[in-house]
Amino acid sequence: MLRQQDVGHRVVVRRIVGVTGDRTLFTDALGELVDLTETDLTLATDKGTLRVPLREVHRAKRVPPARRPHAAAVIALETAADEAWPAPVRSRLGDWILRAADNWTGRANSALPVGDPDRPLEAAIDAVVKWYQDHGQQPLINAPMPLAAPVNSALDERGWTSRPLTLVQTASLAPLLATPAAAGLPPVELADAAGDDWYAMVAEHKGTLPAAAIRILNGVPERVFAQIRDAEGDLVAVARGAVTGPDRWLGVSLLQTAPAARRQGLGRHVMRGLAQWAAQRGATRAYLQVEERNTAAVALYGRLGFSTHHTYLTREGPA
Repeated sequence: MLRQQDVGHRVVVRRIVGVTGDRTLFTDALGELVDLTETDLTLATDKGTLRVPLREVHRAKRVPPARRPHAAAVIALETAADEAWPAPVRSRLGDWILRAADNWTGRANSALPVGDPDRPLEAAIDAVVKWYQDHGQQPLINAPMPLAAPVNSALDERGWTSRPLTLVQTASLAPLLATPAAAGLPPVELADAAGDDWYAMVAEHKGTLPAAAIRILNGVPERVFAQIRDAEGDLVAVARGAVTGPDRWLGVSLLQTAPAARRQGLGRHVMRGLAQWAAQRGATRAYLQVEERNTAAVALYGRLGFSTHHTYLTREGPA
């Protein structure tokens, strides 16, 4: 059977679906294990999320990943994403990055364990715990999978819990750039600084923005704040873009649409505006991060050409 350290890995599950006469009927499911409880397991498959009661599982095992990116590609993208979301309090543990930002977002308040921590793994985890406790915060580690599988296994042994699986998705800018501007939609406004109503709209979903949040959002030299207003001048869609890294990645974050303005193509409209801005700065590809359980957002990004590059688990240590 599967164990907690298999979460975030590709697995195959043989499921009992019925009995015909004396013959048991099975079906196989292949996907990424995103949750495992005492009663169920959950897979992210090519056809969507599948929850399977453990009582129906005949056999299950981990299998090799499907066309996973090289470790260097994962490290390069994670580094570009860190540059695009710069926590104001930072430290190094060898190659590992320790980050804190008044507990605003998991990304900015977690250790990034890529590379060599310059000490044995168990000692490195101890150092992470101490650093966060010294800063008055719960220790968090963002573990890219499967690159950080040894880290995840060590954290399992220590009893660290996991937040929902996050997908790091990428796409070429070319299809977005080739999409004609939607007829009848207001223009996408792009600015170097965000207004109060932009921050207010983000705060509706992300909670009150502390000073550290403002520093993160404005701490990248090449960043842009996108917005769309309706005929009355009210914001109906926002997003933030940042171009970072030697590969000139466009990082997209905080894309959201007002509830009353959804299903009008505003998300694609904003993404096209960000793609045009980024292309002028040498970017050819974009990435974003979305929780696997946010099926509506995952479906939207899929329609825009995004697919999963790798995943990560945010692990929670002792408070």
